[in-house]
Amino acid sequence: MGVKAMLPSYELGFYALVVTCAVLYSGSGIFEASRDSMNRKAFRDGIKPGWHYFGRKMDVADFEWVMWFTSFRNIIIFALSGHVLFGKICSMTVPQHRAVMYMIYGVLAVLGSMGLLYLMIILSHCLLLYSVALAKQKWLCYVAGLCCLASFKVEPFGSWQSGFVTGAFDLQDVLFYGGCTFTIMRCMSFALESSEKEEGIYSIFDLLKYNFYLPFFFFGPVMTFDQFHAQVSTRELRRKDDEMKSIRVNALLHVGAIVAVDIFFHFFYILTLPSDLKFVNRLSDWSLAGLAYSNLVYDWVKAAVMFGVINTIARLDHLDPPQPPKCITMLYIFAETHFDRGINDWLCKYVYDHIGENHDNILKELVASITTFAITTLWLGPCEVVYIWSLVNCFGLNFELWVQKFFQLGPFAKLEVR
Repeated sequence: MGVKAMLPSYELGFYALVVTCAVLYSGSGIFEASRDSMNRKAFRDGIKPGWHYFGRKMDVADFEWVMWFTSFRNIIIFALSGHVLFGKICSMTVPQHRAVMYMIYGVLAVLGSMGLLYLMIILSHCLLLYSVALAKQKWLCYVAGLCCLASFKVEPFGSWQSGFVTGAFDLQDVLFYGGCTFTIMRCMSFALESSEKEEGIYSIFDLLKYNFYLPFFFFGPVMTFDQFHAQVSTRELRRKDDEMKSIRVNALLHVGAIVAVDIFFHFFYILTLPSDLKFVNRLSDWSLAGLAYSNLVYDWVKAAVMFGVINTIARLDHLDPPQPPKCITMLYIFAETHFDRGINDWLCKYVYDHIGENHDNILKELVASITTFAITTLWLGPCEVVYIWSLVNCFGLNFELWVQKFFQLGPFAKLEVR
């Protein structure tokens, strides 16, 4: 989105030096605060016994991270390992039907983890949006898709649908809303691509193969239908030079990142400390800044690990998925402030670039960015925090374009040429 730019290497190097020194200095304050508050009663729910090798307690305030890599670690490994093994067998024996095999495995995994009623809810939305796609009207696809998305993000419709899923476990809500909302985005992509198809329409079988690819189902990323369909339909499965080496290196990096985060949480309680405002008020300004920065970086690391693991599996299946998010420390323009490149690519293709066209017209750019962030707000779930985030980012994106247009005026353009 928006303005693309590259800073000079010497400027980036200077910024890196400043940030590194600031992080080290503020990190010392966070380390001391974590050490002193290890046995604080107010933090007993967020700080639990950790690895006995370190002799320190561990920050376990992020229940998603704890659930993924402790309680549900073996289940996740079993499901994804089964997919990899199943996919490898299919690629070697029936490569022309591998998409069907991926779909069957995905449906069975969803059925086993979330139950029949959840599967019926997913299939009903798929059938609805497929029926809308038959009309080959883009505006109708947008309206139907956004209404389906709102049915999971706006009460009481979301609670009404989630009430059909019986049973309860720690990650049920995360899996429910993750699978449903990503399904709607995929179905909208299918419907919009079908609307642009010159002759006929893609079959509902193509939609089901696209939606029930297990690695992408619950947590994304979203590949647009045209890309997924083209890549999964190819019969000649060839790898680039050193591709397997790259896949192995990435897999080791993700395992290393998971271990590094767990070690980090033994010494820096960045998630639990902000829960006690009285304690936080006693911290220095440097420590507070470091605490805020650490939480932002942790959110990026969590997204990078999650999408990185999924992308590694997708690459084993001969797909080229969206890349993990760019390191937040390297972001200096609003045009690249996104954690999910799949959703970003989806929004750019179907909303932002569609309305903004070449992004030279300020008015079209304003309408395009407002529409994009309105859909993003619905995707994240309407609430005050999301409203503020969308408003600030929408303004920042447009402000960059206004500044760019201002400095493209005659006098400034001549000065830059000189």
